Amino acid sequence: MTVSKLHLIKLSVGSDSVESIVAWQKQARARGADGLPRHITRMWPRRAAEILDGGSIYWVVQGVVQCRQKLLRFDEVTGDDGVRRCGFVLDPEVIPTATARRRPFQGWRYLQPEDAPADLAGPRADEDSLPAELSAALAEIGVR
Repeated sequence: MTVSKLHLIKLSVGSDSVESIVAWQKQARARGADGLPRHITRMWPRRAAEILDGGSIYWVVQGVVQCRQKLLRFDEVTGDDGVRRCGFVLDPEVIPTATARRRPFQGWRYLQPEDAPADLAGPRADEDSLPAELSAALAEIGVR
């Protein structure tokens, strides 16, 4: 069986911009003992080997995919309630992507490489992100 790259996609609940994701991940409570940002979730990916073969988590902000982060590993995290959870350990680099509108969904989902928005490269990668409503409108008509 050949292992191939696979991604995850997740709503960034409470974020209103890519900058707010970055700001959240700089806080100590969003980092593990190794200093890397992580996102804690209840469910473990069954296809972890495919994801860890170069996969990323794509963040949906205000209904629009706007960025991604490479997934480095999955750590077991046990909460104060004794429940075992999955810690998505993330590369600190947040990579802007082309925008793509997404409807709300619960938890995270697998994302095939062919369905993943392209990274923004060149001069556009350093641009300030557009307001979420404008990004959503542009994604809706296929402009951005």
